[in-house]
This record gives sequence, structure tokens and C-alpha cells, in this order.
Amino acid sequence: MTLKDRVRLYATSAAIKSVIKVLPKISDKRWLSLVKGRVYKLKSKEERDFMENLLINLKKSAARMSPSVRNKVVMNLINNAMIQGQPKRKAFAQKYGITSPNHLVISPTMKCNLKCYGCYAWEYSKVEDLPYDVCNRIIDEANDIGLYFFVITGGEPFVWPQLFDFLGRHNDSFFQIYTNGTAIDDKVAKKLAELGNALPCISVEGFEKETSERRGKGTWGKIMSAMDVLRENGVLFGYSATATRANNELIVSDEFVDFFVEKGCFVGWYFNYIPIGREPNLDLMPTPQQRDYRRKRILEIRNIKNIIVADFWNDGNLVHGCMAGGKNYLHINVNGDVEPCVFVHFAADNIKEKSLVEVLTSPFFMAFRKRQPFDNNHLLPCSIIDNPHVLRDIVAETGAYPTHSGAEGVITDLAKQLDDYSRSYREIADKVWEEEYVPKEDQQQTG
Repeated sequence: MTLKDRVRLYATSAAIKSVIKVLPKISDKRWLSLVKGRVYKLKSKEERDFMENLLINLKKSAARMSPSVRNKVVMNLINNAMIQGQPKRKAFAQKYGITSPNHLVISPTMKCNLKCYGCYAWEYSKVEDLPYDVCNRIIDEANDIGLYFFVITGGEPFVWPQLFDFLGRHNDSFFQIYTNGTAIDDKVAKKLAELGNALPCISVEGFEKETSERRGKGTWGKIMSAMDVLRENGVLFGYSATATRANNELIVSDEFVDFFVEKGCFVGWYFNYIPIGREPNLDLMPTPQQRDYRRKRILEIRNIKNIIVADFWNDGNLVHGCMAGGKNYLHINVNGDVEPCVFVHFAADNIKEKSLVEVLTSPFFMAFRKRQPFDNNHLLPCSIIDNPHVLRDIVAETGAYPTHSGAEGVITDLAKQLDDYSRSYREIADKVWEEEYVPKEDQQQTG
């Protein structure tokens, strides 16, 4: 990095830091001007619009954040993850010839206080946690290559004894935590408000009936209480929802989204049920028609609701196909196995034996990179349900191993059913891509 670059980054950091206390009062234009380099380097209008919306909604939410949360959102999530980390990621790309991921997912424990049917993580070992020193090394090595945004999942992260020590040790990074919410009480919320660098996303399946059916009686009340104490203590939080054939329409309804906006959610993440983990069942998957309905509703919600929403299976156009394999992110499970995605339960490398850079440049991860995007239609991003042949080919080519008992089912027992599903969804997705997305790309290239 040149002296000029260092001076520019220092000046940007100082300017961003100067607005923390007055963030709710400054104009959107002034706020965006501080981070325009991050926004306007994005390739497509859809990406730029999404990022602008994210930044403006963060500013709108600043008034209800605790002082520490506001500080960490601005300095860790925006300044460090989005701006200061860029030169390190650029240096990584120049040295290794591949882009650096922009975040990393870690599962330090698989212990959990619930037994939800269809849980993607159920078959992992729950005996031992990922060693604390390994967890710390992962974050340190990620910081070295420009990553300051991380996702903690599991298992249930709030039953991990070292969670708060971990967040405190890495106080220049920002963490999103996927949680069932049942362990979040006022004491926990106050600790999160004090630390400031974590955003819990609480899993729901719909309203009380749907959530209780999958997660157990009494969980809904605990989730509502958790959201209340998070909001009252100034902690930024959101919801996550897994779409199944039974709840697909409900979780993108106005009634559902409005309820959680009113509850105080800043963000809503949407997942498509994937037949892995506990008792995999393709009949739980939304039909191709339901998936496309959800895609359309997510676009509508994004335009009219006061919340950030994203769908990891229907927003492939925002990330140019699949995010996995280190392109945008990777997952390190409780055993240290490094998986290309939290839903792809295969690995060829273990973080206990290799550095993060060695994993990112390994044959297994490079096999994903050289195939991405898996299809020119970015509405078909997934190597499990959209392009199942890709995962089978990569596993065969690299000798990757299943990371728990039964994980191989997606490339063996369920292979024909997944091939059938992918063909059915492709018929819809190809038509939509040509009619709704390709014209926009052409306009951007000629505009």
C-alpha cells in the first residue's frame, strides 16, 4: 500500500468516526458520501441499490442503538469490514490470483437446547467444541487478509461458554449470530449492548403456530421476549426464516414482515430448506413455483418495507451466482473441517492442520472457484439443488469427504430427486432470467 493510500484510508476513517454521535441527524447524502467508494465500485445497479439501502437503513436505525452498538456498527462493520479491509483483500487477490472472501462463517459449538426437525446441522458431533485458541486464530488470520465481518452459527451460539469473551477479544470485528433466541434474556441483551459488535438473527418459522410446530412449545414466547429486550437495550437484531413447502407464502406475506418490522427487526434473512441434516426430506422443499413466488415477493418487500431482506437462493444476481467455496465466504465447522458452504457438508481441509490462506488456495476450494458461476443464469446459484452435478463432480475430482454421517446422501441417495427438482426449477428460472434480468444487464452495459 502506498503512502497516498494510507493517508486516504486514515482520512476516511477519521471522517467516518467523526459522525458516530450525530449519525441520526446527518443527511443521507452526507452519509453516503463518506462511503461512496465502497458503494460505487459494485458492478451492477442492483448491488449498488442494495448497498445504499443497507447503509441508509443503518443510519435510520442509529437513534435506537446503544452508544457501543452505534460505534461498532460504524467503525467495525462499515469502516473496517467495508473500507479498511479492502487494500488487504486486494493484496490477497494480487498475490494468489483469486478474490478474497468478504466474510467467514464459524460454528464453535454444535450443542443446542432445541431439537428442530429438518435441522441442517443436526448430524454434526455435539461432544466437543472447536478449541477456543483455534477460533481466535481463525479470526486473526481472517483479519490479516482483510475480513472483519463474521457469522457465528451452530448449534446454538449462546450456549457456547466463551461467546462473550470471544466477542470482546475481537472488538475490531463485527459478528452476526444465528440463534434460536431462547437464551437471550435482559442480562444477555445488556451484555450485547455493552460489547456492541454482534447482531443476533433469531430463527422463526412463521408465527406462533408454525414456530412451535418445528421448534417446540414455548419457543415463540421466548423469541418475542428476546426481541423485546434486544430492542429495549439498543441492540441491532433481525430474523431468519427457512422456507418450506408449508410456510413459503406466509414468511413473505405483508402480515409477517410488518409484524417483525414493528417488533424492531433491522434485517430478515431467507433460506430455502435443503434436504440435509436431521431426516432430510425433499417434500419439505418449496416447489419450484413457490420458490419463484418468494423471489418476486422479496423484491417487493425490499422496495416497500423498512427492513433489509435477502434470500440466499433467489438473490444470486446480487453476488453473481454461488457465494461459496471462498468466493464470498466459507464455513468452518465444530470439528475444524472447512466446508465451502454451511449446507455443503463436504471438506478436504481442516483448519487445525492448515492456515486459512492454505485452505482458500487448496484444490477443493479452487475446484469451486474455477466452475463459478455454475450457470450464466444467476437465479440458479446452488451446487446442491440447482446444479447438483457440480457438487458430485467436485467431490469425485478432489476426493472430499463427508463431514458427518449421512452427508453423502445429497450426491447418492437423493441424486435423482435433486436432478428432477433442478430441471423443474430451471424451466421457470430460465424464462424469468431472460425476461427480467438479461434486459437490465444489457441496459447497464450499453448505458
